Amino acid sequence: MKDETKCLHSGYTPKNGEPSVMPIVQSTTYRFDSTAHIAALFDKPTEPMYSRFANPTVDAVEKKIADLEGGVGAMCTSSGQAATLFSVLNLVKTGDSIICSSTVYGGTINLFAVTLKRFGIECIFFDPEASEEEISAKMKPNTKLVFGETLANPALIVCDIEKLAHVAHAHGVPLIIDNTFATPILCKPFEFGADIVVHSTTKYMDGHALQGGGVIVDSGKFDWTNGNFPEFTEPDESYHGTIYTKEFGKAAYIIKARMQLMRDFGAYPAAHSAFLLNLGLETLAVRMPVYCEHAMKAAEYLAANPKVESVTYPGLPSDKHHQLAVKYLGGKSSGVISFIIKGGKETAVKFMDSLKLASNEVHVADIRTCVLHPASETHRQLTDEQLLACGIHPGMIRLSVGLENIDDIIADLEQAFAKV
Repeated sequence: MKDETKCLHSGYTPKNGEPSVMPIVQSTTYRFDSTAHIAALFDKPTEPMYSRFANPTVDAVEKKIADLEGGVGAMCTSSGQAATLFSVLNLVKTGDSIICSSTVYGGTINLFAVTLKRFGIECIFFDPEASEEEISAKMKPNTKLVFGETLANPALIVCDIEKLAHVAHAHGVPLIIDNTFATPILCKPFEFGADIVVHSTTKYMDGHALQGGGVIVDSGKFDWTNGNFPEFTEPDESYHGTIYTKEFGKAAYIIKARMQLMRDFGAYPAAHSAFLLNLGLETLAVRMPVYCEHAMKAAEYLAANPKVESVTYPGLPSDKHHQLAVKYLGGKSSGVISFIIKGGKETAVKFMDSLKLASNEVHVADIRTCVLHPASETHRQLTDEQLLACGIHPGMIRLSVGLENIDDIIADLEQAFAKV
């Protein structure tokens, strides 16, 4: 099936007489005929037994997302941050090191540089535009993974996925890619060498600002038996001596994440949240081209505006990352634009406060147009040096173009510019 069809039909196939629409299984527990049946599920979780691990509604959404990304399995979480955290904790322990692009989402930088550091896990950041040799120099014998974003939030730098995959695989470790802004409609990182994909499903996948969630998708392609990950090839004493590569083969990574991390942390989404997410997924393939079309017109308008210092939108032929956008995103670049308004922070704030149609909110990738000032909002926890490393200028505004008529969106921008 093509993506448009997968968005509607993957994950849930009703049998004769069953509901056409994926139902909400609003239950924490499941009944079984025997103790032996439940005991067997604790050895090998082949069906739901408790909704901290799995739920039929969530399971259907996981299968749909895995199919869209081309993976062997997926696990939904209660937030994008939880997905990012679990994707890393599934591979590391105290004393290990990871390397990460310096332009990733500010919350991810804080998670890696501050919170994981408290647990004795080191994160070394690299310039995503550095050469393979320069990035490889950051690797250590205890490095367990490489992390990047398809489209950096909010710098909109396009990740050279193949380059990072070469570095990671040369050192026998996996590449994890945050594919939130691109979605599998614009980019499928597994096709370019990524091993694990994460999403904040709160963004384009949901699209309607209805649920907070995340997901981890396993490509099933990484060789966990290469000697660098003994926790996959040796018995897990916390789970009856299970050897993940032996019991679950290509799905070893995602099953281990569920059996260990979801069991212990319990950051699983509610069935109703998954139902709402599925409604967004059903129209994802229809919405993404419209976001891209609207954003291109808005970016062209901003690029021609004398009150704008610069525009970052990889869909523009003039953007320095346009060729990477062509390679990985089909020349498109989602509905998010970053631009720097002349006059710095004060002018940016005045402009944003003057908007009438666009909402000033802590959100992005919605059906409604919204704006945010990264330096003073989402990334305010970063130092000035970290802000610059992320590509964030004091006058930068992140504009997330929605599905309103593009003429109305540009008219709103025009009236706000007239007030600064």
